[in-house]
Amino acid sequence: MLSALVVLGLTKRYGGFEAVRGIDFSVGAGEIFALVGPNGAGKSTTLKIAATILTPTGGSVSVFGLDLRRSPEQVRGIISYLPEEAGAYRNLTGRAYLRFMAALFLESPAGIAECVSYGAGLSGLGARLDDRIKTYSKGMTRKLLLARAVMTRPKLAILDEPTSGLDVANAVEIRRTIRALAREGMSFLVSSHNMLEVEFLSDRVAIMSGGRILACAAAGELKREHAAGNLEEVFMRLTRP
Repeated sequence: MLSALVVLGLTKRYGGFEAVRGIDFSVGAGEIFALVGPNGAGKSTTLKIAATILTPTGGSVSVFGLDLRRSPEQVRGIISYLPEEAGAYRNLTGRAYLRFMAALFLESPAGIAECVSYGAGLSGLGARLDDRIKTYSKGMTRKLLLARAVMTRPKLAILDEPTSGLDVANAVEIRRTIRALAREGMSFLVSSHNMLEVEFLSDRVAIMSGGRILACAAAGELKREHAAGNLEEVFMRLTRP
């Protein structure tokens, strides 16, 4: 089976600064793969490259066999990206926002309607979808944005801090949604600072620091290897200066 994402020797430089230093990893079809690390580790840069927003300096990235450099438009057709600081049009209702975004990807009215219906169900917002987004809490807005990111049924969803700033109840709902979509075959590349969330959510974890991947395995395997009680302990041991 084709891997959802294959990253080989990936580098990214900004002038004399090398943000990503020759990393390798892959994401399997239907897998939730987490990329974690301290601030400045290169996580968000890696996600933006996979999402075709940034151009790599070196190395290769392929999404379901499509080379990111050679076929960026085709890659964009099968992925979605939710940045940490994503926002929505505050004067639109939630439903109108989903319809507007669906129309950017689809042409047929029937396809747009089906996409909006699917996104509405995923959001869990019910009747509040017909209220303006400016009346939403942060948790409601984040659930709407996640629904927007996956309602087109991308083969690979790239999520940067999907539950950033949310309370426990909203974070749990979003994690459950991601797990359910993965069981249906959607692949995920996720970044998060919440080690408990990563441990619960991901099939495998890559720990980055200084632009390099220091370890990559299932959370349980990492804990056994480092004789740690939880992933947070592993993280601290590997990334401590």
